[in-house]
Amino acid sequence: MDPRYAAVVDTLSTYFDGLYHSDAAKLATVFHPDAQYVCATEEPLLQLTMQEYFPVVAKRPSPASRGEARTDRIAAIEFAGPATAFARVHCSIGPKQFTDFLTLILVDGRWQIIAKVFHFDLVEPMIPA
Repeated sequence: MDPRYAAVVDTLSTYFDGLYHSDAAKLATVFHPDAQYVCATEEPLLQLTMQEYFPVVAKRPSPASRGEARTDRIAAIEFAGPATAFARVHCSIGPKQFTDFLTLILVDGRWQIIAKVFHFDLVEPMIPA
């Protein structure tokens, strides 16, 4: 396996864990400090910095605490040169089912998310039996 691919998968695994546990500190390890968070699903356009995004994550009840089933999965990873990657991933939080487009860059030897642009659909949350 391409070591770049494995490293991006590791970064995405941490990303999924951070979302599932509403762990802003964990998410801070995979987002570049200057990353952008953008959603155009609803009006007006939602655009946040990491300083604005992390407190939102920290305040919300985690999917784990509500017993929600994990639906996270990697749909695609593509590379553009040795230090740029794109990932299309899916996950759910409460009634929202997300498709995230994540742009990653290799900085100081580790892959970091520099942009998260996403869409969500409203669905019934999956709670395990």
